[in-house]
This record gives sequence, structure tokens and C-alpha cells, in this order.
Amino acid sequence: MDWLELKILIDGKDTERAESIVNMAVPYGFYLEDYSDIEVAAKEIAHIDLIDEELLARDRTRSIIHIYLDPENSPESIIDYISERFSAENIGYEFDKSSVNDADWADNWKKFFKVTPIGNRLVIRPTWEEYDNIEGKTVLSIDPGAAFGTGTHATTRMCLELVEKYVTSGSGFLDVGSGSGILSIAAALLGADKVVGIDIDPVAVKVANENAGINSVLDKTEFMVGDLAEKVSGKYEIVCANIVADIIMRLTKNVKDFMYDDSLFICSGIIDIRKDEVEKNLIDSGFEIVETLTVENWYAFAAKIKTR
Repeated sequence: MDWLELKILIDGKDTERAESIVNMAVPYGFYLEDYSDIEVAAKEIAHIDLIDEELLARDRTRSIIHIYLDPENSPESIIDYISERFSAENIGYEFDKSSVNDADWADNWKKFFKVTPIGNRLVIRPTWEEYDNIEGKTVLSIDPGAAFGTGTHATTRMCLELVEKYVTSGSGFLDVGSGSGILSIAAALLGADKVVGIDIDPVAVKVANENAGINSVLDKTEFMVGDLAEKVSGKYEIVCANIVADIIMRLTKNVKDFMYDDSLFICSGIIDIRKDEVEKNLIDSGFEIVETLTVENWYAFAAKIKTR
């Protein structure tokens, strides 16, 4: 089977941010070429002083992220998604595409995705992994397919922790940029009975519906393709957006139309250098931040409409 190998060339100073964004967006795993500190790394990791001249000659000012994409599952949508996130974070990039034949790659990526405990009650289980639920936790089984969201990235974990904390029986839950459906399905399993997810990617919506079926919550969930303002109606006790800083700040202009006075807005996908900007935007838009989580270099906010 021919897979698409996508190489993303980025400036070395943007490596950490770019790597984090790709880790959040790509379900199959990736690897990074970064030679910026080859001498130090050689001594610390391999304990050697003599380094191949070919390695020493590599460009140390740029990094390369290698991603492998299944051509049967709309790689264009993933490429567009990464492009949008990089542009939103002002990360310069170049794409280089080529085909690679590897019959085993379709399963090899799964080694990056294992059973993941979240918070106090949730466990994320890949459909191909066995899990003995001796503690009686809420188990969310998921196959991310070509959609975004496995629960392993910091932003998704933080959103899941906040969903676990704030969703109550009978809650209405709106998931903006729903991806694989992981946040919506978690909300449904934790007691929400009206769950709506919206995403611009039809492949993501297809995968989300499949994952809802795997978790037997099709009767509680609805996933749709399109724009929030055009497709969604009604109000929800919790609105969640795990996207990027710029889109979150645009959302604050109209997200209150979908919230009650005491509803909660959970947002993440906010890298540390944008944290203060997003926080100020929320406050200026009439929100009061009630909880802040941070993992690695990412932030998540839980905010309510300021009543006075």
C-alpha cells in the first residue's frame, strides 16, 4: 500500500511549538529531525565525542517533521488542518510530499497510542488494546482513524479533565471542532444527554459517529459538518473548543449565543506564548475565568459569563 510521506520543514526556533501542534493533530505518529544540538545530544545520549561528518553538515537552523498519512482517509484535510494551525501560530513552514510503500505502517502507528487514564474516573482505551477495568472507571473506547484526537496530547487531556469535573447528569454539551469525537463521547458517557459536535472536516465527523457507535452513545450524540453559526442552534450547559488560540478568540464573539447565564466555556489548544492574549480576550469579552490548567507548554481555561 502506498502511503503519503509528508515532510514539514520549519525554522529551528519554532520546533517545539510545531512538534506539539503536529502531535495534537496527527493520529499515526511522526518523527522529528532536529540537529540543532547534535554535539550535546551525542555526548548526553550516546556518550560519544566523534560524530559522523554527514550529521555535522546537516542544517542546524531548520527542523523536519516526518508524517505518514493514509491516502484512503483524506490526507488533504489533515494537511489543511496543520496548515491552519501553523498559520494561526505564525509558524513558517514548507511541505514536501512523496509516496512510500510500507504494508505494515497502517498498524505500526498504533504503538504510540496506549490505554490512558484521565482524571479520577476516565480511561481512554484504543479499540485494539485490552483493558481490565477492575476499578470500575468510565472507559471511552476510541479508534481515531484519520481524525484528530486520541486523548494523549496535553490539550485533550486537560479538556477531558475539565469535562469530567463539570459535566453532570442531563447536561447539554457543545463540542466545537469535535475531531474524533473524544470530548463529546466522554461527555455523553459521563451523563450529558444532549451532545452536539461540529467540525469542518467530513472525515472527522464520519470517524466521530463511528466512535459514538463503539461507545453506544449514538442516541445521545449528533455530529455535523459545517460552521458553528450556520449549523448549531439552542443553548448548552457546557461549550468546549480544543482548537487554537486565534479561533478561540474569534469564538468569544458569539459563543455566548449558545450558552445560558451559568454555562461553562472550556477552551484549550493554547500554547504558552498565547496564554496571556487569550486570557485577556476572554475577560474583555465578558467572561470570568474560573479554572486554569497547564500541562507542558499548553493551557486550558474554564470560563463563565461574568454576571456583574
